[in-house]
Amino acid sequence: MSGARTFEPGAYRYVPGPFQYSGGVAAEPDHGIERVRFRDPPGIAEGFQRIEAHLTDIGRPLTAFCACELRSPAPFTDQGFIDFNRVYVGTLERWGIFRDDDNPVARSNVCPEIDPPDEPRFEAFCYTVPRPGAAGSEFHIAGSGEAPEGPGSYAERIIRLDDQSAEAMAEKARYVLGEMERRMGILGVGWAGATTTQVYSVYDIHPFLAEEIIARGAAPAGLTWYYARPPVRGLDYEMDLRGIGVERLL
Repeated sequence: MSGARTFEPGAYRYVPGPFQYSGGVAAEPDHGIERVRFRDPPGIAEGFQRIEAHLTDIGRPLTAFCACELRSPAPFTDQGFIDFNRVYVGTLERWGIFRDDDNPVARSNVCPEIDPPDEPRFEAFCYTVPRPGAAGSEFHIAGSGEAPEGPGSYAERIIRLDDQSAEAMAEKARYVLGEMERRMGILGVGWAGATTTQVYSVYDIHPFLAEEIIARGAAPAGLTWYYARPPVRGLDYEMDLRGIGVERLL
């Protein structure tokens, strides 16, 4: 599972991940990616309906859906996260995207600390569009917290669990930055192509912002910091990023 896979019905390639999401997506040649942010974020069921309507209106198949950003009320337990994700991927399965626990869609799901939503909601979504002559370099990297993927509970895998010291937060950030780079490398893209870099944490990122993020070239278009927590209890730091030329408000 170290190389990119191609999801031909959607005209994009992806980084294989767990059943709930892929590590990131990039458009195939002669295609680009567009992002739509909801003005009033809908719940999951309504959100899928509105996404389906939008794709139908612009003449794109449902399989063009390639990434989304969610907002949840509070971090989940391990089992709660699994239960939520099984419901979420059910729609992707009906759309012909999710099959045999292989999910090409990239995703971020974070929890605003102040004024959280009353239920999980769609913040934004992405889809591929034909763009003759495009090199296939537009991308969306899924959110990742400071827990390497693998067997065992999140508590067993989280880096510096329950430690929010400046040193620990820098270590968590270094891991996540490395994971962003690993995923970009698989897709053949890099920091220079990023149009948006996003951080999600309620802890201070300033002590390592310059040395670990800016000096690394990880925020060529600036950095958007959301005062929010990652989606699973115990995680303290998450990032995602994208390199997309067209963004809309719906």
